[in-house]
Amino acid sequence: MHYQWTAHFIAGEWEQEEGEQQIPVENPATGEVIATVAAGDEKHVDRAVAAAREAFTRWSAWTVEGRALLLDRVADLLEERREEIAQTVTAELGAPIKLARGLHAALPVSDVRETARTLRAMEFETEVANSRVLLSPVGVVGAITPWNYPVHQVVSKIVPAIAAGCTVVLKPSELAPLSALLLARIMQEAGLPDGVLNVVNGDGSAVGQAIVGHPGIDAVSFTGSESTGRAVAQQASRTLKRVTLELGGKSANIILPDADLATAVKVGVANCFLNSGQSCNALTRMLVPHEMLSEAEEIAAATASRYLPGDPADERTRIGPLVSAQQRENVITAIERGLLDGAKLIAGGPRRPAGEDLPDGYYVQPTVFTQVDPDSALAQEEIFGPVLSIIGYADEDDAVAIANNSRFGLGGAVWSTDVARACAVARRIHTGQVDINGGAFNPAAPFGGVKNSGYGRELGRAGIEEFLYQQSVQL
Repeated sequence: MHYQWTAHFIAGEWEQEEGEQQIPVENPATGEVIATVAAGDEKHVDRAVAAAREAFTRWSAWTVEGRALLLDRVADLLEERREEIAQTVTAELGAPIKLARGLHAALPVSDVRETARTLRAMEFETEVANSRVLLSPVGVVGAITPWNYPVHQVVSKIVPAIAAGCTVVLKPSELAPLSALLLARIMQEAGLPDGVLNVVNGDGSAVGQAIVGHPGIDAVSFTGSESTGRAVAQQASRTLKRVTLELGGKSANIILPDADLATAVKVGVANCFLNSGQSCNALTRMLVPHEMLSEAEEIAAATASRYLPGDPADERTRIGPLVSAQQRENVITAIERGLLDGAKLIAGGPRRPAGEDLPDGYYVQPTVFTQVDPDSALAQEEIFGPVLSIIGYADEDDAVAIANNSRFGLGGAVWSTDVARACAVARRIHTGQVDINGGAFNPAAPFGGVKNSGYGRELGRAGIEEFLYQQSVQL
């Protein structure tokens, strides 16, 4: 597959200087370099910010309906190009092609359509006594996105910002930049004015830091690791930028005694292994009543055995490789530490998956531990791989205590035949979102975390409001 869009995208032009340093992009299934993208630096960020600032005056003056109509066109083109997007994500991320089509390429369409719908429903001017309260765009937004959902994570930042009337400078992950550049091309084809979206390729130390510290950028939205998020917040504070952080997670899946155990465990395993476990809100801690533990272990082990790592280009593959050699090493190290800490391994392990037909890529075995100490590294650290920890609990209060025994607070789940009871337990879990009985992801609902999972929200009305400020006009 030929990747045409590998340069920087600044002021509506695709820029690549002769002799400019290049960043290799690997296919994680094989380790082969499939493309190279231009490596940017501070001067590219300067040009992108200048373009965004110039475009801001014109773009912010567009009507709400005008911006919504443009987003409708973006959604239509994303729908038309779903196969191209899916193939690109499979190549650069290693996501199985069925997952790439059904999630990576499909969810952004829903994201954009929902943002357009929400935008049309918002009131940008309200009356409060003798004041007129106006919602105004904050200005130029710097967006720094991760590799694990390389289209959705970009869309969830740049589309609400653009909907709000802001302009954007985007740095996609250097591990999976190709689909983000394809997205920029699609938005250009939809008629987005020059300079409203600008994309600078590069790593965090060169481009990310330049974006966060740039005085011409008014707000930063970052998704990534806890440690990098802390550094982003500290650097942004020097110029008093507005900051949105979506960081790590260690989400608990509470299976109550009256739940349908087989369904809860199977869906929980599937959630944990989705995207090769590379999801910030993955349900990586499964909490089960002590008296149901042995049955849950049996179901979990049997379910895990059906997740055979394979070539992501194969329609039959359910789980692909990890994104990089470093990520694979990180996950193997976490599995080995779990064994040293005394957790019981019931599926998978640190060895490379078997299979003569398995490509020579960054594969790990889908792994399940039980008898996991709630305070151990397995239960406390974000592994970002297909590794599930099963933890027994005594009663409902104990389950809630274990769920909240985490410095993270991004996601969670509760299973019960009594929905009211499940919702009552969900209210006690200190996280940004909780799924009840496998509730589906909702692109209209606010997404984000508490505690060390960050602050601010993406998607829906809350996602647009991140990029607006209130102005009171007294009459």
